[in-house]
Amino acid sequence: MSQQNFSARRAAYFLVPMMLAALVVRLIQIDQPFIDPWSWRQSDVAAIARNYFENGFHFAYPQIDWAGSEAGFVGTEFPILPFITALIYQLFGVHEWIGRLSTIFFFALSLPIFFALARRAAGKDAAIFALLFYSFAPLSIATGRSFMPDLPSLSLSLAAFYFFWRWIEPGVIPSEAEGSRRANRKHPEQEKATWFLLAAVALALSILIKATSAVIGVAFLPLVIAAARNRPRPRFFLMLLLLAVIALAPSAWWYWHAHEVANQFYPHHFFGAGGVQIMNLAWYRHILWLTGTSSLTPILLLLALFGVFLSRANRWIAPFRWWLAAMIAFVIVVGYGNRHPWYQLPFVPIAAVFAGVALDFFARKTKGRLAVASALILFGAFSILLTPRFFSPAARSLYALGLELKQRTSPAALIVIADDGDPTALYYAHRKGWHFLERNGIYDGNPSDSAQLIRDLEILRSRGATHLAFSAGTRWWLEYYPEFTAHLINNAAQLPATPDCRIYQLNQ
Repeated sequence: MSQQNFSARRAAYFLVPMMLAALVVRLIQIDQPFIDPWSWRQSDVAAIARNYFENGFHFAYPQIDWAGSEAGFVGTEFPILPFITALIYQLFGVHEWIGRLSTIFFFALSLPIFFALARRAAGKDAAIFALLFYSFAPLSIATGRSFMPDLPSLSLSLAAFYFFWRWIEPGVIPSEAEGSRRANRKHPEQEKATWFLLAAVALALSILIKATSAVIGVAFLPLVIAAARNRPRPRFFLMLLLLAVIALAPSAWWYWHAHEVANQFYPHHFFGAGGVQIMNLAWYRHILWLTGTSSLTPILLLLALFGVFLSRANRWIAPFRWWLAAMIAFVIVVGYGNRHPWYQLPFVPIAAVFAGVALDFFARKTKGRLAVASALILFGAFSILLTPRFFSPAARSLYALGLELKQRTSPAALIVIADDGDPTALYYAHRKGWHFLERNGIYDGNPSDSAQLIRDLEILRSRGATHLAFSAGTRWWLEYYPEFTAHLINNAAQLPATPDCRIYQLNQ
């Protein structure tokens, strides 16, 4: 057996169990309801999938549940994830595990691709460590099993990154660790064309699914700069222009269409709108704190920072440096959007690569193995300690309310729910209705006074609302706004429900 084959087999002893463990972790309680702190995002995606399944597969017109008697078409990212899930519903019915499994499928695809990228940038041993960090960082675990488009988009971004590197590599050395054999290999034109097409399509899909994934393009720039020195420039830049057109034109069309849908149809909602906003320093300190602690873990952050320092002479890791700089700029410019932790998901593969460099450095030292073992134990402990916060049952009361409403109301009921803008109760009630307050309840906080509540309720009742419901989280409104409660007593009948819920049938 050659030394190269032996080395590959030894690597497989680590990689295969690691990948399987990463998948098993994400399969734990895969059928649980959408009640974690990201319930509102997942319930919207789940509602879109169910509405495809029940109302026809009109791909370009995704529907949510909180538009009352209206169709509820909204502007969203390219809804390939809920659409695929809806197709699978035809075989197995509507279940949470199907949506989560769709995300896990994309995560599984990303594992070998990320390892290949990390190996090109930092060498095989560093890539093994990097894959471990990528697989088990708390934010990676949380997004890797959530019914949301962020992990699928990241997986496609990584694929585009890898395919682009394979296409462009005749002009650049892909990795010092891989030696001159790969560096000097000439690809047939057909193979180069395949890598080019795969890169363009993967990048197009990534940006379609999540527009913010366009940031990955910055990582391509150092590869382009290095390759331009060894390529016929006119043809090379024409190919780059063609790639940009293939990658960006579909997104330009789709997001224009989504914007038109949001303008044309009630509730006139475009997912992700308003995120581009520079915030104050305290806001960014909070994001940094959450990213460095609960999202990455402190040990991963420290190792990554050390890896950035150690790798300053490694020009093959430059794409990750550029990606890191672009992500920092993205967090600053899209400050308000980054209130959502999943916006920082690309920091996970970036930090993982640099942390892999750091551990590889320690592993090569005579007395460094103890440091490596200690770092891995600390990372595992932090991951076990911090990951559960992403799965706390924050929306349990809305889930319980939804089940009550499903039992006590007819399928034709139009329900107004005081839910702080979280559609979980409507989703599990399998009913249509409205948030209460109707507009911007998730952003504007609690009602200013009883008059605002009464006015909002009467507007919705005039539009066909049949019921009003409160969960354990908003039941206090009935005590805090006494004039509104008196109005309810005169204009609605309270239905039997669990002690944590309040359900009223509105007089018509």
